[in-house]
Amino acid sequence: MLLDLSIAQIAAKYRSHEISPVDVVKECLENIEKYNSTLNAFITIRDKQELLKEAQNIKFETPLSGIPYVLKDVYVTKGLRTTAASKVLENYIPDYNATVVDKLKNAGAILIGKTNMDAWGHGASSENTDFGPVKNPWDQSRVAGGSSGGAAAAISSRMAMFAIGEDTGGSIRNPAGWCGISGLKVTYGRVSRYGAIAYASSLDTVGPMAKSSQDLAIILEQIAGIDPYDATSSPVEIPKYSKNLDIDFNKIKVGIPFELNLQINDVIAKFKELGARIVDVSLPMLKQAVSVYYLLAPSETSSNLGRYDGIRYGHGRQNFTQETMRRIMIGTYALSAGYYDAYYKKAQQARTKIIEDYNKAFEKCDVIIIPISPYIAPKFGELISDPVKNMLADLYTCTTNIAGIPSLALPCGFEEGMPVGFQIQGPMFSEEMLLQAGYAYQQATTWHHEKPTL
Repeated sequence: MLLDLSIAQIAAKYRSHEISPVDVVKECLENIEKYNSTLNAFITIRDKQELLKEAQNIKFETPLSGIPYVLKDVYVTKGLRTTAASKVLENYIPDYNATVVDKLKNAGAILIGKTNMDAWGHGASSENTDFGPVKNPWDQSRVAGGSSGGAAAAISSRMAMFAIGEDTGGSIRNPAGWCGISGLKVTYGRVSRYGAIAYASSLDTVGPMAKSSQDLAIILEQIAGIDPYDATSSPVEIPKYSKNLDIDFNKIKVGIPFELNLQINDVIAKFKELGARIVDVSLPMLKQAVSVYYLLAPSETSSNLGRYDGIRYGHGRQNFTQETMRRIMIGTYALSAGYYDAYYKKAQQARTKIIEDYNKAFEKCDVIIIPISPYIAPKFGELISDPVKNMLADLYTCTTNIAGIPSLALPCGFEEGMPVGFQIQGPMFSEEMLLQAGYAYQQATTWHHEKPTL
C-alpha cells in the first residue's frame, strides 16, 4: 500500500516516475470508500474528479508536492464548507483560506477533505460533534480521541498521508496516542493561527499529524514562520527540520518528573539504551494544571463564541451542544464581576507558576518525557457522560499549552490491543531537538509502522 510509505519515500518515487500523485490520491479515495462509512472521520470530502485533475497537474517543487492531506474542520477554506463540527456553522462557506492552507497549497500538497472533531475543539473524544462520533480504527467500540479525532483516524486508516490538527490542551497529542500515530504540538507562535476558528486564543496551536517524526519534520518546514496576519506568530528562524534529524544522545539529558507514576518504563529504557542520561525533575504544579486549564480555556471560549449570534454565521446559539454550553457557562462565570479575581486572575497567576516550573526543570535537562493519557482509548460514552473524566483526559497534555512549549507525541506500544503513546516536551522553539529525539527513537523501534486491521 502506497500510504504505508513515508512522505520522503513517496516524493522519491514521484521523482523517479515510479508512481504519480494520481496513484496516491486514488488510494486515498479507495480507502475513504472502504472505511469512512464505519469510522466517520470526514465531515466534507472534495469532489473526486476535481482531486484527480489537481493531482494530474502537480509541479514537483517541494517535498510535499503531490502529497494528499486532510484538515481538521476548524480551518477556513475558500469555497469549501467549514463547520468546526457544529450545526451553528453547518452551511458556512468561507471566502478566504487560513494561512496554513495557503502555505500547503503553495507547497503543492493536495487537500482531500475536512475531518470530524469535537465541536469547537471542546472535548477529548470526538463525540461532542453534530456530525456523529469518530470511531477508533483499532477498535470501533472505542473513541478516536479529540478534539482532532477525525484527522488521527484518517491517518491511522491510511485515508491520507498527513493532517493539520489543532492543539489547545492536547487535541493533537491525545488522538495521536489513542490512534497509534505521531503528532506535534508546536511552540505558541511557531505556526500562524490566522484562519483557525478560535477555541482559546492564548492556548491554540496549529500543528501536523502523521505516521512518523520524519514526516512531521517535512511538514513543519513548510507551515512554520511569521505571518503578517497573525500578530502572535514568531519571527524566530525556521530550522531545516527534515535535513538535520541526526542527534547525539550521549549529549542529551532526559527529565522524568517524579510527581508522576509513569507507565512508560520501556520508553525510558530505550532512551537509556540510545545513550541519553536520565535525570529526575520536578513539576509541582502538575496537579493543578487541569484546574488551571479549565478556567483559562472556557473563559477564552466564552468570549470567542460570542460572535456566533445567528446573524453573521447562520444558525444561532441554540445549536450549541451541551458540552459547549457547559464550557461557555464556566468561562462566563469565571470572568464575571465579583468572580474574576477569585477564578480567572488566580488561574493566570497559576499559569505563571507552571511556566516557572518548566523553566527550572529545563535547567536540569534538555527534554522531558511523560505519558499522553492516563488510560487507553475509552469506550463510547465513558467520557462524554462524565465531565470530570473528560477533563482528566488532558491531565498530561494541557501543561504544555499553558506554558507555550512544544511537545511531540509518539506511539510506544499497545495495551489491551490498543495503541499507547508518550510525549517529549522541550523548551520554547526546541522542535528541532524534539523531532531529532523522536526520529532516533522511531529508528530504534517499529511502533510507527503498525496499522489497524479494518
